[in-house]
Amino acid sequence: MSFGQGGPSWGPGGTQTPDWAALADESAARKRRKKWLMIGGGVLATAAIGAIVATAVISTNKNNSPTGSGKNASELPAPSDLPHETAEPEPSFSSVAPLPPPNPKDYISDAKKDRAPITVDAFFPGKKLTMGDRVYLKGATQQTKNCAATTKGALGSILVNNGCDQVIRATYSKDGVAVTVGLAVFRTETQAKKAAQQASGSIATLSGAGVPAFCPPGSVCRRTANSYGRYAYFAISGFTNGKSVTTADKKVYAAGDDLTNFTFRQIHHRGEVQASAAATAQTARTA
Repeated sequence: MSFGQGGPSWGPGGTQTPDWAALADESAARKRRKKWLMIGGGVLATAAIGAIVATAVISTNKNNSPTGSGKNASELPAPSDLPHETAEPEPSFSSVAPLPPPNPKDYISDAKKDRAPITVDAFFPGKKLTMGDRVYLKGATQQTKNCAATTKGALGSILVNNGCDQVIRATYSKDGVAVTVGLAVFRTETQAKKAAQQASGSIATLSGAGVPAFCPPGSVCRRTANSYGRYAYFAISGFTNGKSVTTADKKVYAAGDDLTNFTFRQIHHRGEVQASAAATAQTARTA
């Protein structure tokens, strides 16, 4: 048996012996080429996958930009490009402590500051007085510079000796009980306090305008004396039928307390109004 042209030169009919070493080297070379081709393909595939992942990450960063502008970190401005100053004004604080608010008592303790008008209606306004569930009707009122004429007993001379300027009286009544309050005005707090401490006798009752005479001579009535600022105020409380007052007559005591408390509040309110006006003027001057 023989091969045609181009066949191997070895075989049963061949004239030459095959080179087995060369054949072995050729086979080994083919295996190495195949192996490197497989490795190279894997590297290329890995690189391609990495590129896809990197693209996806960049795209995700663009879509999730915290500023919403779609810029990634590589597009942020450099620190040197950032503004160092702002157009907004910085807060400023005064090193001067604000003045304390005026004390209302200061404005009713000295005639130099207590400049508001002194009238009956300024202290005893309206036609009635309501204290809680108790309503008192206002009777006669009086304002006079003759301080002694508004008193009984030694109180007149006490007021005059301490420099009384004027006295305002007002009477209120409720259920057969009447109270007259006398508000004596002085130049200073010291004068008013001394007059109240020395008080003897009483303020005289003031009848009229629906209130009959009360606390006649010989009867017992309740008398009080107090002061606040440059004002001393005195009250006399009793029955309109002339009956004497005892400690058991709670209505008389309640009426007297209501009227003296109201008088104190009116004096204090006078100080508040003037202190508020002074504070407003002070603020306007410093603005």
